[in-house]
Amino acid sequence: MPNIIACYKWVIDEADIKVDAKTRELQFDRVNYKISEYDRNAIEEAVKICEAQGGEVIALTAGTEKARASLKDALSRGPAQAIYVNDELLGNADAFITARVLAKAVAKVPDYQMIICGEGSSDQYNQQVGPQLAALLGIPAITFVNKLTVLPDKVVAERKLEDGIEVVEAAYPVLVTVLPDINKARIPSLKQILGASKKPVKEIKLPELVLTPEELKPRFKVASTLAYVMARKQQRITGDSINEMAEKAAAALIKEGVVG
Repeated sequence: MPNIIACYKWVIDEADIKVDAKTRELQFDRVNYKISEYDRNAIEEAVKICEAQGGEVIALTAGTEKARASLKDALSRGPAQAIYVNDELLGNADAFITARVLAKAVAKVPDYQMIICGEGSSDQYNQQVGPQLAALLGIPAITFVNKLTVLPDKVVAERKLEDGIEVVEAAYPVLVTVLPDINKARIPSLKQILGASKKPVKEIKLPELVLTPEELKPRFKVASTLAYVMARKQQRITGDSINEMAEKAAAALIKEGVVG
């Protein structure tokens, strides 16, 4: 089994996000960062395959200088090496830019059989990077994968869809995006964490990838982000009997369109 590339994103830990009670604006001044939860499953699946069949996992990420802190965490989870595309411009990269940056970085890997991505990042979850990356590389993409079987000449994947399970197969090289229920990402041991600092990291500066200004122009713009507010109606239902109160409650729910 040749190399497997596991893509991941260094994202804000949503548990640290605070909300301004008056404006509902999100406050990021005291947030920590982490590997996206979905991408942990991508790394884990790649490592599991290589542990069973041989080969090597290459962790691939693109981000700002802040993403440097992700390398030790990613490598402690099993990859043999990492590729890190570093540029401050990538702090505002959307899926369009990210896919093109990753495609150029993948082109520097001489031999790979599979690329595994999370179904979406835990910050934006737009589910676009994987399919766009595959299209740019000219390889098949299999999305929504919750079970993966790796055979010598092809991969067989179960896709978890809204109306059932679809089984598909594709020849190598192939890109798959995995769902969280495909596995349970391991917690690195102290030995693995210490050993991660000894693994090689190839850092690439954005100009080395020779992308055009058009390829680095975002297609997606966030106008604003406000916290969700749940406004309770606080309706009180009274009556002389349980049946009467039940009828009033049912009528209120029907009026609000909650039930038909």
